[in-house]
Amino acid sequence: MDPWSVLALLLAIIAVALALAAARQARTADRIRTSMGSGRDADLAAGVARLRADLDARNQDLATSRDATTRVLEAVGPGVLTLDRRLRIVEANPTAHGLLGRAPGTLLGKTVMEAFLDTSVESTAQSALDVGSASTEIRPAGADGPALIIRARRSPAGGAWLMLDDVSELRRLQRIRTEFIDNLSHELRTPLTTVSLLAETLSREAATAGATIPDKMRDRIAKIEVETGHLVQMVNELLDLSRIEGGGTIQLVDGLDVGRLAADAADRLRLFAERQGVDLRVQTAIGLPAVRGDGVRLGQVVVNLVHNAVKFSPDGGIVAVRTEAWGDDVVVSVEDHGVGVPRAAQDRIFERFYKVDRARQRPEPGGGTGLGLAIARHVVEQHGGRIWVESEEGVGSTFRFALPIADAPST
Repeated sequence: MDPWSVLALLLAIIAVALALAAARQARTADRIRTSMGSGRDADLAAGVARLRADLDARNQDLATSRDATTRVLEAVGPGVLTLDRRLRIVEANPTAHGLLGRAPGTLLGKTVMEAFLDTSVESTAQSALDVGSASTEIRPAGADGPALIIRARRSPAGGAWLMLDDVSELRRLQRIRTEFIDNLSHELRTPLTTVSLLAETLSREAATAGATIPDKMRDRIAKIEVETGHLVQMVNELLDLSRIEGGGTIQLVDGLDVGRLAADAADRLRLFAERQGVDLRVQTAIGLPAVRGDGVRLGQVVVNLVHNAVKFSPDGGIVAVRTEAWGDDVVVSVEDHGVGVPRAAQDRIFERFYKVDRARQRPEPGGGTGLGLAIARHVVEQHGGRIWVESEEGVGSTFRFALPIADAPST
């Protein structure tokens, strides 16, 4: 059972206990009123005694419920804080105290701002009250302290829950991975550039030598050139993905014309499509709203999608690139009529290095890197958008990404 479900179950238990106690108190009060109406002091005294006993039983029920809640909260791995409607802490487990460097019990009664000294956490908690859920990441002890993800969710009984997860080790491993990829890519780039230049020189010299160079040797030189180009592409995409995942900055430009951007990106692959025997078409809606984004990065997304569409299309097939407005978004679609993406692969196709069965695509020297769609997903998400695929095997695929309109109202 996930932590949110555990908290909901605890809340339900407490609500039931309170309801039972209230019902018991009401029955006792009725009996007291009946006794008072009879005018008999003995009955009144008995009624008061029963009321006292009933109150004691209710207090015991509440104490038992609180004890059960405390025990479960102590057993839950993440830190958990329960807030009232004024964002004041009414419950906190030991893990939450430890993650915030506070002595046990010292968080109770404090506001979120007093506990975290961070306006982003207060805003996150308020957003949970307003819209249901929100999250943020903080380092309460500074850059050298633990990294905490704060997830807030509105409570059905009012107030909110905050769940604190220590992701310091995850961030450390991500930093190590990024540094490793950066170092490896930089170390590979120099020798690969040299090999690529040598292969290009060999190819030119073989062409100049004419018939003195055997055909088999020409083929091998050409293959070296192609494979070297493939390795250079992989190194560049690894660096690109590493920068994007590491939170690299993007140049957001107001008033970006997505229709023109998509048309220009598709034109870069028109020669490739012609060589593959694919008809590449571009359709742009009239009066398309502008977006705010990085034209270079978004152009790269369109290029990746169009390249894949052409690669998976049969000879004589059609690849259509469309841009249109959907509500508060501008949507770019790349449609092909190729082999399609298996349903089992559609949830994973945007993962790095994931590839659909090679036997399903047309032969291509060097193949792909498995990074293009991962890069596309990261770029689109950095723009506050989303990307997805709709596909049917044997019919074709449509990849779409949506970007918020520049002047669309925020929700």
